[in-house]
Amino acid sequence: MDFPDDLSDSASVLPVLTVSELNRMARRALESSLPLLWVEGEVSNFTRAVSGHWYFSLKDAGSQVRCVMFRGRNQFSDFTPANGDHVEIRALPSLYEARGEFQLGAEAIRRAGAGRLYEAFLKLKAKLETEGLFDPIKKRALPRLPRCIGIVTSPRAAALHDVLTTLARRMPGLPVIIYPAPVQGTGAGAQIAAAIHTAGRHAECDVLLVCRGGGSLEDLWAFNSEAVARAIAASPIPVVSGVGHETDFTLADFAADLRAPTPTAAAEFASPVRQELLQQLDHLARQFRHHHARRQHSEMQRLDYLARRLVHPAEQLRRRYTNLHQLAQRLHHASNTRLTHEHLLLARLNQRLVTPRHVIQREQQRLDALNLRSRNAARSRFGQYQLNLARLASSLTHLNPDGVLARGYSIVQRANGAVVEDAAILDTGEKIGIRLHRGQVQAMVESVSKD
Repeated sequence: MDFPDDLSDSASVLPVLTVSELNRMARRALESSLPLLWVEGEVSNFTRAVSGHWYFSLKDAGSQVRCVMFRGRNQFSDFTPANGDHVEIRALPSLYEARGEFQLGAEAIRRAGAGRLYEAFLKLKAKLETEGLFDPIKKRALPRLPRCIGIVTSPRAAALHDVLTTLARRMPGLPVIIYPAPVQGTGAGAQIAAAIHTAGRHAECDVLLVCRGGGSLEDLWAFNSEAVARAIAASPIPVVSGVGHETDFTLADFAADLRAPTPTAAAEFASPVRQELLQQLDHLARQFRHHHARRQHSEMQRLDYLARRLVHPAEQLRRRYTNLHQLAQRLHHASNTRLTHEHLLLARLNQRLVTPRHVIQREQQRLDALNLRSRNAARSRFGQYQLNLARLASSLTHLNPDGVLARGYSIVQRANGAVVEDAAILDTGEKIGIRLHRGQVQAMVESVSKD
């Protein structure tokens, strides 16, 4: 067979790939071009490998695709799919290189429709949360010792058996009232809300358990009813929600005063343990007996002390008489001592007593001494004043201008009386006055010479 020249030339340029290289390139192209996405279909050919991986096909009316979910992913799934189940998987499209088969690598799986239900759940939860239905401030504490416990659940539910068994084990004889209501199916939410309202109206119990066993999101949907959430929030009785397993969350859990991970845990939260109460009671009784014994011993010691302090009246009289006798002796001794002291004081005062003549003589002598001191002081002060006056007169003499004039000096004054200190201020022909030591002279300036 002859090939065209251009085709033979192109074949010599294009690389030749192995099948492994081709599959690897196809896998990379698929994974880079197709994102992580949700795929819905019916499970078929489901196989659980010894390694724990799940292998199955997902099909619809016209096509099917191979799927794998590795153990590291499927261990977080809340159910194991079976052939014929309608599911949704979150998967990454890829290619299994060894066989060149297109497949989906599943990372999460849920029952079909669960996504829409979950969106409705989130929307209603946000609405009720905005209204304050889930406000933690409104949560009430459970009674420590309830006298009666109410249970809202189905009488045929396995959860009821677990709750009753737990209550009988923890607190035998505790009264229980069951408010029956279906826990799934059409109209279950309204009937659960009605049972909660009934329990609140009757007020027969101290705490109310709303519970059911585990199941899918659809099975638990009655507890996501807005009517149930509002009934729990409006209940006058504290409510414990024990719906599903630990990983299940419903609106009843958020509205309740306390959420329990399981119905059994709800019974444990709501009821005390009889044995623990008996132990506490025994401990309190021992503490009371110990305190009573200590108090009795203390009071007995106090009684002994008071008995030792108690004295017979005759003994008290004898002690008082002895004390009175001692006081009398002390009074007599004190009187004698005081009288002797007064006698001595009187004698000293008599010795110090003088006649008026002696007083006059002593005061006359004192007056003469004061006169002498006064005259001496006056003479001394007068002499000082004379010296000061002579010193001041001498200083005044030196400062007197007449003394300067007496030595031949004179004072020249202008017509207005101003003293002439500089000849330059005088004018030729100006009249001046000359003051001498004795008298004054009027003169006229003939000429002025500057120094």
